[in-house]
Amino acid sequence: MLRRSLFSRRALTYVSAGTLAVAGSGYYYLNSGPAFPVSTRESRRPPPSWLPPSRAQNLSALKASSSGSEDTKLDLLIVGGGATGAGVAVDAASRGLKVALVERDDFSSGTSSKSTKLVHGGVRYLQKAVIELDYEQYKLVKEALHERRIFLQTAPYLSNMLPIMLPIYKYWQIPYYWAGCKMYDMLAGKENMESSYLMSKGKALETFPMLKSDGLVGALVYYDGQHNDARMNVALVMTAVKLGATVANKVEVTKLLKNADGKIEGTRVRDNLTGEEWEVRARGVINATGPFTDALLTMDDPSHKPIVQPSSGVHITLPNYYSPRTMGLLDPATSDGRVIFFLPWEGGTIAGTTDVPAPVEREPRAAEDEIRWLLEEVRRYLSPDIRVRRGDVLSAWSGLRPLVRNPAASRTEGLVRNHMIHVSPSGLLTIAGGKWTTYRAMAEEAVDKAVETFGLESRTTGGCVTENVRLVGSHAWNRNMFISLIQRYGLDTDVAKHLSNSYGDRAWTVLSLAQPTSEHWPLHGIRLSPQYPFIEAEVRYAVRHEYALTATDVISRRLRLSFLNAQAALDALPRVIDIMAEELNWNTARKREELTYTTRFLQSMGLQPAAVPMPSSSQSWWRWVRNNLVLLPANGKVSNVGYGRAQFNPGEVDSLREAFIERSKDSAGRLAKETMREVLQHIPAYAGVRTKDFEYVLEETGLAGQKEVDVDEFVEICAELKDVSFAPVSRAAAKNLRLVIPVEKSGGGV
Repeated sequence: MLRRSLFSRRALTYVSAGTLAVAGSGYYYLNSGPAFPVSTRESRRPPPSWLPPSRAQNLSALKASSSGSEDTKLDLLIVGGGATGAGVAVDAASRGLKVALVERDDFSSGTSSKSTKLVHGGVRYLQKAVIELDYEQYKLVKEALHERRIFLQTAPYLSNMLPIMLPIYKYWQIPYYWAGCKMYDMLAGKENMESSYLMSKGKALETFPMLKSDGLVGALVYYDGQHNDARMNVALVMTAVKLGATVANKVEVTKLLKNADGKIEGTRVRDNLTGEEWEVRARGVINATGPFTDALLTMDDPSHKPIVQPSSGVHITLPNYYSPRTMGLLDPATSDGRVIFFLPWEGGTIAGTTDVPAPVEREPRAAEDEIRWLLEEVRRYLSPDIRVRRGDVLSAWSGLRPLVRNPAASRTEGLVRNHMIHVSPSGLLTIAGGKWTTYRAMAEEAVDKAVETFGLESRTTGGCVTENVRLVGSHAWNRNMFISLIQRYGLDTDVAKHLSNSYGDRAWTVLSLAQPTSEHWPLHGIRLSPQYPFIEAEVRYAVRHEYALTATDVISRRLRLSFLNAQAALDALPRVIDIMAEELNWNTARKREELTYTTRFLQSMGLQPAAVPMPSSSQSWWRWVRNNLVLLPANGKVSNVGYGRAQFNPGEVDSLREAFIERSKDSAGRLAKETMREVLQHIPAYAGVRTKDFEYVLEETGLAGQKEVDVDEFVEICAELKDVSFAPVSRAAAKNLRLVIPVEKSGGGV
């Protein structure tokens, strides 16, 4: 009877079905994840060279549009060179339209270069969609997950998948977070990167050894995307140019031109480098200016009511030892309900972001209290033996999120991350809101609307094709290309990987501009900073091939050095200006202007006001900087810099030990706490220490219960006192201000 049951037709059917299901699931799992470009022999060789039209040629094309001829008139003029504007330019140009893009400052100079660097669907949006049955949030997540896959395929060298850990400190959170991440995976479907998984406490600490172990019960890891935002923006602009678009940075719209019926037929623009003005004629104008959307809408209609309420998102860059190189961390519940990401990026660690209503300004600065708050949140998740110091902040920046505001809503309930397309009575088409991940879908919708609104159907070659348009640098790139660069040019490995991952197959062109190092190894690749893999040839490439016009364009948007380390960017600045002067024929006055302006810009990136460039091998340059920039002291030194990466200056520890020994001769090498205060009063750097700061440090170091301290404990106390001005403060007021914007609508970055 048992044998008959085991080998019955029904049992065999169940076994066969189960076997097929397991085999199918295994095949699906083994073939899941992102598809990487195939390595070929051709990728060992440089691709065909391409030199984009010069800025002068682009300006001539813009001027030709107002000649009165229908052949020279533009189909679309896009105002704004951020992610949205560049994406619209690529979409429109790929459909065969005659397109131009103008940007007041530099491509990606605003929000698009100051994001969290994530390409993500938004786990918080999914949480809101499920808990509140919000279908709009569900659609946003679904769209973003679809666009995430396209994002990683169209520019594979600029984007990658990144595992992100959610540390779990409560057992009940395990099924909650597991179910949420599995739903996130299922929503992505076949476009999912990798499946999320649980991680034991031991494995979590092995992967993230600086994580706080007290109370940790495990971790959950899910996958999202990461990218180099400003480099991605530049790649979009250059792709649009290759498809036939005309682009010009440092060109500002000063007036909208209207016909007798009040319809817009072009703009008046000004070259911000020369002051020259002229008219640009176009069949349609698209407003893609991000947080500055309302400025152009007000230019169109003075009675316009604002539709964008910007929110400031502050990020900080910490040294790379704050996180593993291959995994990020998500704090899903900070002290005020925000989400904090803790991510490895370009050799550093990014922590962010805050969320505070902010005014619209061109160079917003990270507020000191926001930086402190981020450091405190980082401290909460790290092992207590790791000092989270203000001096470890290498860079800090603030980006303005273009949150779309519903005019009919009270306060900020109408703030969402969804985009909005609006056509004014005069015909100005505005696209506002959204986020980096969905830039392509936003551009597709905007161009579809523009074709319909401006009657361009007969001028297009077809519909949207940008799902399959690979960006400049992608065609001959693969993950092993850096090896060919090393073998051909004799590069350091980190330099070769950086060039491959920043320029794709255009890295060959960059290296064709590289000068020999005059060393045995590396043979090529003279670094701008000894700490980072950026080389001098990149500056020449940025000027000749990527429309870089100022030193700020180079160190911020082309090389990203100011985002990684503001002081290192300042140290490299004189050499960057020197190279650009050779390329652009700058005189001494222009060099001085560039140095002064870029130094001020770096202060908006977290540079200390008293900071100066370190002397380099080019001593003549150093003397010129010292003599011509009034911000610097004559002796090239700075007193009372404030905070730094090292707790003590050279020789300072020896001086502290000597002061301690001098006062502790009669007490067997120990010093009473009361006497220690007297010692500190005679040391200039510590003379102004307040009693409450001293007591706070004793608590922080665990020495509050001791009556006496030894010399090593004394040095530790002094180290903490140097950071005491950045100790935690009351955050009640700032917390209330930040929570004005609902956390579930702010997302994890820009």
